[in-house]
Amino acid sequence: MKNILLITALIFAGFTANAQFTLIPDTNFEKALIGLGYDSGPLDNRVPTANINTITFLDVSDTNIVDLTGIEDFVALDTLYCQKNNIDTLDLSDNLNLTSLLCWGNQLTNLNVSRNTRLMALSCGRNLLETLDVSNNTVLNELFCFKNQLTTLDLSKDTLLRTLQCNDNQLICLNLKNGKKNSLTNFNAIVNPNLTCIEVDDSTYSADNWTGIDGGVMFSTDCNNSCSSFGVSITEQTLKNLSVYPNPSSGAITIDLGEIQEQLSATLYNNLGQVVFTQFFVNTTKIDLSIEAPSGIYFLQLTTPTTTKTIKVLKE
Repeated sequence: MKNILLITALIFAGFTANAQFTLIPDTNFEKALIGLGYDSGPLDNRVPTANINTITFLDVSDTNIVDLTGIEDFVALDTLYCQKNNIDTLDLSDNLNLTSLLCWGNQLTNLNVSRNTRLMALSCGRNLLETLDVSNNTVLNELFCFKNQLTTLDLSKDTLLRTLQCNDNQLICLNLKNGKKNSLTNFNAIVNPNLTCIEVDDSTYSADNWTGIDGGVMFSTDCNNSCSSFGVSITEQTLKNLSVYPNPSSGAITIDLGEIQEQLSATLYNNLGQVVFTQFFVNTTKIDLSIEAPSGIYFLQLTTPTTTKTIKVLKE
């Protein structure tokens, strides 16, 4: 009986001891923690949890880390610097006190900050991100997400945003319609070759004050797309044989729809997002339009009951 009790006590002690440690599978992460005095050698892929669960600031930048597993037990952390590493996935769901995150210069394809509602500054540039959800980061002031592979960016919930650097991406949809037309004071969205329209609260104000855009990009209060659901849509599946010619044009253009459309509207916008004209057509495969407006860049939006497609048109 005494032997049974002794074995049970040892097993319980083992579980208790294990519960006091945090797993650190990346050797370089553990080395960095040892260097900071939060762990001691030899390397054993773990760190005493009591040594890390009250830390508010952690800088493990440029230390060749690949895996940041264990960061979830840094529950008091408000500032994390992990830039210039080789991390491909970063989940900060358990770091609820985080206010500042610098993770630029990694190999990130997945970044989860969906529960970091206190996050005020996020720098995640120079990664491989195709998506970035900051819809729950409603106190975000600064976002640096340049040089990724982002195709959509919805910032309509980020009413306190002051700085946005989203240049050098593959953006198709950028939504800045957050109810605060003058919120941004530092804005750069250049080198997004597929971006034609940025959704905003006041197109005139944005055009006058936000100059960090490629030529031919317009601001509009309605870009007729949803950043939250943008992707390979009906627009990409239909009207695929559409052609517009001549483009550039002296004013007269022809749109060959490639297939018959029972209902179609054609709306022309100037580069301020203002409507120049709207025309409606039924049962047609080809339409002719005349741009009776000054020379410049325009955006022709074609809408069917299931499809919206926007084409850049240049009038000489």
